[in-house]
Amino acid sequence: MNCRLLPILLATTASFAADLPKVPSKPIAVKKEELFSDDFQGAEPAKVWHKVVPTFTVENGALKGTQTRDVTIPAADGKPEIRAHAAVHGLEIPTKDSVVECRIKFEGASMIDVEFDDRKYTGCHYGHICRAQVRLNGVTIIDEKDGNMRNDIYAMKKDPAKKAEVAKLLVGRQVTYPMKLEAGKWYTLVVETVGDEMRVTIDGKPAAYLKSSGIAHATKSKIELGVAGKDGYFDDLKLWNAEAAKR
Repeated sequence: MNCRLLPILLATTASFAADLPKVPSKPIAVKKEELFSDDFQGAEPAKVWHKVVPTFTVENGALKGTQTRDVTIPAADGKPEIRAHAAVHGLEIPTKDSVVECRIKFEGASMIDVEFDDRKYTGCHYGHICRAQVRLNGVTIIDEKDGNMRNDIYAMKKDPAKKAEVAKLLVGRQVTYPMKLEAGKWYTLVVETVGDEMRVTIDGKPAAYLKSSGIAHATKSKIELGVAGKDGYFDDLKLWNAEAAKR
């Protein structure tokens, strides 16, 4: 299913509200042991990475994501429908509280994101838990477990008559903060996840914050990188276990 494009559409309905919560000025997480790092210096992605949705390659020492499933192909000749979907690259690294740091660059991409999933969790579509999405005009954080991917809500979204009911259920489950970024420029993205809170900074500046119950899911077994459009880059990726900072 088109799991990544749905949040993109939903983000437009929640965008740029005047009453957005203030993003904490200081980190909400304290880094503990480093779990993973990759500077993408090989000729291709390291074997620890696995393909979720094509296409990712290594180019000039960076991980390049290019959405190739950009058109939905209807079911035909006994073959199922193939829906348009962002490119997705994944890691099997279980975390609960964490800090993800990487550099990102837009070269035509419409969205770049960091996502946490738990495929063994059956209470939401495809085990989607939470994610941070970056666009050239803003940063979105989504609680998918208790929000747009929760099974009952996910089913309701297919019924246009339940649009208003779905909107009520999604209140407080995602936020979009305005930000102006430039294509062709590298930015340092940090995603902190602690308890039921997620905080995003870009180049050290507070960019987005959400407190929502689904973020606290105890077993975030997968971390996935996504790119919608053509092209988006990741580099110097690092992942740490974390604990809550004293505030």
